[in-house]
Amino acid sequence: MPEVPTLTLTPSSPRSSSPSTRSAPTRTRTSFWEKSLCSLEFKMEMAQTNNGNTPKNYSLNMFKDFVPMCVFSESNQGKLACEGKVEHKFDMEPHKENLSDYAKLCRERTKNSMIKTRKVHVLDKEHVNVRTMISMIGGGPHSGPKDKKKPAPTRTPEVKRTRRDRGDIENILFKLFERQPNWSLRHLMQETDQPEQFLKEIMNDLCVYNKRGPNQGTHELKPEYKKSVEDTSAT
Repeated sequence: MPEVPTLTLTPSSPRSSSPSTRSAPTRTRTSFWEKSLCSLEFKMEMAQTNNGNTPKNYSLNMFKDFVPMCVFSESNQGKLACEGKVEHKFDMEPHKENLSDYAKLCRERTKNSMIKTRKVHVLDKEHVNVRTMISMIGGGPHSGPKDKKKPAPTRTPEVKRTRRDRGDIENILFKLFERQPNWSLRHLMQETDQPEQFLKEIMNDLCVYNKRGPNQGTHELKPEYKKSVEDTSAT
């Protein structure tokens, strides 16, 4: 397991800057904290030096204005006990000489976050053919009757129809309605061999579309044209 870095908390006088006058790291008592805490400056230094660009020296800014907190402990039997009350709060701030190292650390983190861990590998045609053959034989992991795709229905190519003279088509339609009174659009297209849209335009003028009743979905001549057809057939 990697070794956990150790921290050294060192109180130092704010006006003393020479190495000879600085106090050595020591473990302070409660009475010392109560009397001299406000007149001291504190710093934290990491004992290990093999942490890359991680800042090693920090200033500790002390605050007393924070949410009250207490330290609790729990015994093996599950009993809770209050060990003490937090009187002061310290915020860590890297020293100015460590800011360049800290900036390098931030850049490294950003660079590492942009590195893609997953890569897309394009298979060549040989691998694709092998996979296709396995799935067709039935040795694939997800092969089964449900995986078989239904063949797409083949569409019959549309026949291009050429428009004829409108008068000729009207005469053909009148003769067809003499044969039987009701026709569907599909059957009329087969009889006249005309485009659907062109035939619809003529039938809108000559015919009525039955939306209900026994002849639903068929066309029949309008009454005025039906009478003329009957007269023509009678003569």
